[in-house]
Amino acid sequence: MTRKIKLFIAQTLDGYIATNEESLDWLFAVDGEGDNGYSDFLAEIDTVVMGRRTYDWVMTHENGAYPYSQLKGIIFTNTAFQTPDNVQLVSGSVADWAKGALAEKGKDIWVIGGGELIRQFLEAGLVDELIVTTAPVLLGEGIRLFPPGEYGCKLELLAVKTHGQFAESAYRVRR
Repeated sequence: MTRKIKLFIAQTLDGYIATNEESLDWLFAVDGEGDNGYSDFLAEIDTVVMGRRTYDWVMTHENGAYPYSQLKGIIFTNTAFQTPDNVQLVSGSVADWAKGALAEKGKDIWVIGGGELIRQFLEAGLVDELIVTTAPVLLGEGIRLFPPGEYGCKLELLAVKTHGQFAESAYRVRR
């Protein structure tokens, strides 16, 4: 079975993943249901990929405890820094990294974010599935889930679910 690269992320109704100050307080103020499908998704992956700013946010939010210790971690960054043992720092193109990662045996790969890294994966044509959970919140401004880029693609709707006040839509990228 071929590994897939997946996006699993929450956004506001107006398409933002964070405020301009990188806050996700809006997300935690919405009533969900259970873990909003997180554990089901997590069972399908063995690798998490994120940018440096997302990693820093996660580590601050988790009080310095890396929450994905059971998974292989990839941080795209141009600056070396100390990480947990199972986290690898990568610089360079996402396409070069993905070529090797997709050739390895394993479960699927989760691109956590942020928006610029997601843009790079989309522009390289590497995203296979998008699972986007929308919260009933309007921010009016902030960090966009899909920043401008050259990644136009057609999607096929796979499923729509609700988790309390959240609406989850799953899509496959048509090739």
